[in-house]
Amino acid sequence: MFILDEVMMEKVAAIVASYSPSGLIFYLEGDLGAGKTTFVRGFLRHLGCQGAVKSPTFTIVEPYRLELNGKQQEVFHFDLYRLCDPEELEYMGIQDYLDGEAINLIEWPEKGQGLLAPADVIITISYQGKSRELEIQPISEKGISLYAQLKPALEQI
Repeated sequence: MFILDEVMMEKVAAIVASYSPSGLIFYLEGDLGAGKTTFVRGFLRHLGCQGAVKSPTFTIVEPYRLELNGKQQEVFHFDLYRLCDPEELEYMGIQDYLDGEAINLIEWPEKGQGLLAPADVIITISYQGKSRELEIQPISEKGISLYAQLKPALEQI
């Protein structure tokens, strides 16, 4: 568990992005305003995103095409907060996004329960005063492998 301010949150996200292979699914959990989008911003900025990074609360998903390890990588940022029914994900073609090639960062994954692929990594963020607590929980084999690579870099901060 890490205790971070906003700048450090983005730094941790950048470290996570630098080790993330194609096809990873991240679930981002935490209360409203905890810092999930701040984490995504740091992740995307590290991969070269120059434009605004905002939560796709009304559009549900925001696609990015960025460079990762010298090749083009699709990254999808989901915000399922306003989802009324998980079935809405079927209508938007959720399985096409979760194709095993794109990196998916999914805020409010519990709203898509039953239709989302399982997470490789769960990032839980809680807000405590001016600082945030961040926990990284690897779930799948890919997530465990990622965490093993991340751990030495994260221990440096």
